Amino acid sequence: MEQKDLPLAKACSFSGIRPAIVDLPYPPIQVREQNPAYANLLSIDYCGSVSELSAITQYINNENRLSAHGCALARALLGIAIAEMMHLQHLGELICLLGGQVDFVARMRNGNHRMWTPEYLTLPEQTNKMLQADIEAERAAIHQYEMHRRIIKDDCVDAVIRRIILDEEYHIMLLQNLLKNGGC
Repeated sequence: MEQKDLPLAKACSFSGIRPAIVDLPYPPIQVREQNPAYANLLSIDYCGSVSELSAITQYINNENRLSAHGCALARALLGIAIAEMMHLQHLGELICLLGGQVDFVARMRNGNHRMWTPEYLTLPEQTNKMLQADIEAERAAIHQYEMHRRIIKDDCVDAVIRRIILDEEYHIMLLQNLLKNGGC
């Protein structure tokens, strides 16, 4: 069989990928009482421009584009994406417990609503710029979580947010290490 007759195949295996998370348990997903205002704040973290949904989508896109020539890097990004999926799921549960809706609409404090869009993503072509964009997105997420922590006066919600922030800080460390090592 000639070389041109061979099918193109991805050689990168994603078997055994684990979420890139800090080795600490998550606190119970619970709230002190329903509070739609808090649910609305968390909806921004869930699906706003700086959000878990944006992070997941950006990491998966980068992983797909890198897997053909950077398997180790693609595997690392997929591990981070899985962690972000866990965060999205935890936030969704908190939003529901707080009396909010999980529908990919970020509800702003000024009453505006904004549907999630891929326009929120930063998708550079160069690997180092991808990693730098991911680091900046993680920093922005931490900053936003910290702002929301100052507003939300529910210790149960705060505990979950603090735990998520630990993972986001860990992701920055991993991404900086990948960047320092030339993206591999």
